[in-house]
Amino acid sequence: MPRAIEAWNRLKGHAAGRWLFSRLVCWRAPYFASIRPLFVHLGEGRVEVRMRKRRAVTNHIGTVHAIAMANLCEVAAGTMMEALLEASMRWIPRGMTIRYLAKANSGVVAKAAMPAVSPGETRDVSVNVHVFDDAGHEVVLAEITMYVSPRSSSR
Repeated sequence: MPRAIEAWNRLKGHAAGRWLFSRLVCWRAPYFASIRPLFVHLGEGRVEVRMRKRRAVTNHIGTVHAIAMANLCEVAAGTMMEALLEASMRWIPRGMTIRYLAKANSGVVAKAAMPAVSPGETRDVSVNVHVFDDAGHEVVLAEITMYVSPRSSSR
């Protein structure tokens, strides 16, 4: 999403703006629309994204499905990288390790902090995403490896 942080900064002040930003992210990456993420915070080196518990994201025992939470982790980390990484840099997810720590019987929120990335440096960067239920219990911990490199000068 080109200039994602500028769009966020314009829209974040109102609930409707945060909703619109979240829909724009899903328009850019349609698969994420299945979980209906709602961005709560993006900036100051961190991201926070919520997902309501609803039938479409539950499993056979009525808790939030593990893969829905994995998708939440990926949309949080990816949008954070897109918005907060230096404009001269690009990124792509290379892998994800995820631990399901507890059942989520409520809506969930994913939180991640932007890792330090030096402009011009090509390397793998690890992004830890923590997912909490409405009671504040951590239910998922994901480590997403992002391959970060300088953008080609032809852009």
